[in-house]
Amino acid sequence: MIQRIQTLFLALVALCSGALPWTVSLWTSEEGMVVFAKDNFPILATFVVVAVLAIIAIFLFKKRQHQFVLNRLNLLLNLFLLGFFVYRSLNLSGGAQVSEKGIGMLIPVFSIVFLVLANRAIKKDEDLVKSVDRLR
Repeated sequence: MIQRIQTLFLALVALCSGALPWTVSLWTSEEGMVVFAKDNFPILATFVVVAVLAIIAIFLFKKRQHQFVLNRLNLLLNLFLLGFFVYRSLNLSGGAQVSEKGIGMLIPVFSIVFLVLANRAIKKDEDLVKSVDRLR
């Protein structure tokens, strides 16, 4: 069923990872160039994979266990992306020339929060179905 709350959370993940990397900057380089996800192919590919996995998980509403596992895989991808951004932000120089960290580095954090909320709702649905099966 598409009207469940985890569908909303997964749609927010798809929106965050699919649209925001094109519009918000990740960081500003030492030369003053603003770096977007579209400028770095591995980062862009990871964002696109995260968005596609979220969209696929939306349509797996009849197979809750597969949806749950797919969300876990999506969580791992977001944690990898977040780890890369933390590593990158720690290596950006902050000395005489001020380098700016963009708001785009927080996209994986929002995605992780929404994925955890979606997994919690999927688990609640699964528990409800199991409790109804026990009554039969």
